[in-house]
Amino acid sequence: MITESENGTTVFDVLADDAPKKNWRQWLIGRPLQTADAPKQTIGKAIGLAVFASDALSSTAYATQEIMIILAVAASGALQYVFPISLAIVFLMAIVTISYEQTIHAYPSGGGAYIVARDNLGELPAQTAGAALLTDYILTVAVSISAGVAQIVSAFPEFYSYRVIISVIMVLFIMTINLRGVKESGVLFAIPTYFFLITMVATVIVGFVRYFTGSLGMVVNPPEFSVIGTIGVVTPFLLLHAFSSGTSALTGIEAISNGITAFKEPRSKNAGITLIWMSSILATLFLSISFISGKIGAVPSEIETVISQFARTIYGGQGVAYLALIAGTAIILIMAANTAFADFPRLGALHAGDGFLPRQMTFRGSRLVYSKGIITLAIMASLLIVVFQANVTRMIPLYAIGVFLSFTLSQSGMAKRWWKSGHLKPGEELVEPGSTIHYEKSWKFKMVINGFGALCTFIVMIVFAVTKFKDGAWVIVILIPIMVTVFFGIHHHYKRLAQRLSLDHYKNSIRVNRHRILVLVAGVHRGTLAALAYARSISPDVTAIHVSTDPMESEKVRQKWELFGEGTRLVVLNSPYRLLLEPVLDYIEKLLTLRGPNEVLTIVVPQFVPSHWWENLLHSQTALMLRFALIFKPGLVILEVPYQV
Repeated sequence: MITESENGTTVFDVLADDAPKKNWRQWLIGRPLQTADAPKQTIGKAIGLAVFASDALSSTAYATQEIMIILAVAASGALQYVFPISLAIVFLMAIVTISYEQTIHAYPSGGGAYIVARDNLGELPAQTAGAALLTDYILTVAVSISAGVAQIVSAFPEFYSYRVIISVIMVLFIMTINLRGVKESGVLFAIPTYFFLITMVATVIVGFVRYFTGSLGMVVNPPEFSVIGTIGVVTPFLLLHAFSSGTSALTGIEAISNGITAFKEPRSKNAGITLIWMSSILATLFLSISFISGKIGAVPSEIETVISQFARTIYGGQGVAYLALIAGTAIILIMAANTAFADFPRLGALHAGDGFLPRQMTFRGSRLVYSKGIITLAIMASLLIVVFQANVTRMIPLYAIGVFLSFTLSQSGMAKRWWKSGHLKPGEELVEPGSTIHYEKSWKFKMVINGFGALCTFIVMIVFAVTKFKDGAWVIVILIPIMVTVFFGIHHHYKRLAQRLSLDHYKNSIRVNRHRILVLVAGVHRGTLAALAYARSISPDVTAIHVSTDPMESEKVRQKWELFGEGTRLVVLNSPYRLLLEPVLDYIEKLLTLRGPNEVLTIVVPQFVPSHWWENLLHSQTALMLRFALIFKPGLVILEVPYQV
């Protein structure tokens, strides 16, 4: 299509229909998708439950054990408090679920806590919420995969020494699947997610049947406690500590509100229903596991997980049903990382779109997913697994502070939103970047719900920070402010760059009165003459520069230049210390100080290109080093003239 503007400028719209060439990446992650295919990559409720709920559902495999580990410090009698603490956690879960269900309908474009805080609380709270969530997603991958491998090790202890390697391999596997696209990864992960749900629900039902018929029994040969020494008394601080550890069951509840755009239309309705499904299943399984584990005398241990004791007691041994549950649990824990891989790239793209992360995070890959965000998450999570040696208990203290900080900011932002809604007139609307606010008759009720939820999650966050501070939570307390500072540093750079490049109030006053060109000559050959010809086509004012480190070689250059230099002047810079870059830089600095107004100095660097990439390793790459050295010099233009050999 051809269009012509009022000032006579002609614009040609040309469709570039060339498809990407086939390579090994297509074999690994699939054929490239067109931008127009994006609507076809959305998912329904059933697949959405597998993609976004696996993180939350997987916490049933370790939340009960984390409560027990803390209570075990007060001796085995303290384990009677596991179920009451679980009830308190489920109550908090219900509050958070109701809050996020409102968020889903208020912000149908997704973004969760980040967008809510940005529109209602300001940039600082928004970046704080974003930093907390990004940290949480990295920890989600590390914790869930480490916990999944722990289940495998419980059934097969001989693999214990390989747990770190296995965990990293699992991270890379899930990364690869997610690079194939949301729809494809969702379909693939739906099978293990529902396999886990079926096996866990069946085990819980059998457990309750055996309990009420009096045939359940106790754990046979329970492992030793994973604690050294006991305090012998249950204190309020200990109960709060156990409660804060158990709140790991809430991690992942916010995932659906962050990924609404992945759902089919009507997005908000489908996402909201999926959230209710997820929370109901999570609460039921978590309470059931806590109740039955207490009745069978399960104990916390790194050698054998509570879920393993739970299953072999219910099934009376390590038969097929036991192995099915352990396999399902291990798989769902590993697949739980998929939730983070679905949300981390989206959240990173939102930050980058607002200018708080590198712009590259907004680019979609060949399969319409944010590939750079996916790869970044895999690298960070793998490093965390290696540092903490795939130990879930050591990583849990770092886990929930960020989650509850984002919960608090999200619900506070929603409370502010309802307050703004209540101060609008009927029919009036307030347009914000993330949504449009209308008058709501029930704004007071909704504001109270979100306000109460914010208060509850804030209290839990403080309890968690205090009780887990010495265990490693201090890392997150320090890390989040550092991340926020980095975010604002990036944002400041982009704002400053935009101001410098802006055409507002700009008068085109760029004029070039003189164009001086320097051609760098290491030796006289075909590549040098190609660069010289190009330089002479730009300007007649050309000077060749040669650095002499060997008088005999330099004499050869002089002789060849007299034959092939076409009369171009040659400056030989003698370097007694055999330095290459420094004499050139010094000469250019002198020319720049003598540069007149509207004079441009262009450096032309000949560069021969070998036929094979590995042959570059056999050469010094002087052209590349010169570019790095000169690129920050003002008033310079640097050109490389390649010559294929």
